[in-house]
Amino acid sequence: MTALAFACTGVRSDPYAAVPTLVFRLRITAPADTRVHALALQCQLRIEPGRRSYGDAEGERLGDLFGERERWAGTLNPIQFATVPLLVPGFTGETEADLPVPCSYDLEVACARYFRALEGGEVPLLLLFSGTAFAGPGGFQVTPVPWDKEARVRMPVAVWREAVDRHFPGCGWLRLPEGLMDELLAYRSRRALPSWEATVRELLATAAVGEGAG
Repeated sequence: MTALAFACTGVRSDPYAAVPTLVFRLRITAPADTRVHALALQCQLRIEPGRRSYGDAEGERLGDLFGERERWAGTLNPIQFATVPLLVPGFTGETEADLPVPCSYDLEVACARYFRALEGGEVPLLLLFSGTAFAGPGGFQVTPVPWDKEARVRMPVAVWREAVDRHFPGCGWLRLPEGLMDELLAYRSRRALPSWEATVRELLATAAVGEGAG
């Protein structure tokens, strides 16, 4: 079954998912005379940042990931996006399947910071496949799907934004240690601030005043 071939024909956001989710449409091809009873796949998705260009504003926002632009020749390394399982039902010759991929909006995660930094265009992605193929005309022949099976796709940034905006419209998300959250809660309570936005804005305004005095 090493003759399996994979292609990604498109990406869309899932409007009904409980969390931001992208759906990759896969086309899987096997030899015409081989019955595939099932595929148990592991699909690894990587961002290939070196395969697109960046505007000045995007470059500034990507500085914490890749450093100064002068260093990018050696720092635009692939970024791990996700690893997800997929069970493909039986087929002969060719089939198509949806690969749902949940998206983190935690800005501590490199892929989320990368997506958020982009103003538009497309994200170059590499999909790597491994797993097990169950095939054969009269019973199961179990063979591995090697890691050299891959597919590339250029995902529009707008598709990622659509998926995220369904759940976090116009918002971001930060993960903070429990102790720091307790301090922020106490600060908000003491100041009788109506929201987290008001709390952060007051802290930023206080910091700006301090910088101006210095």
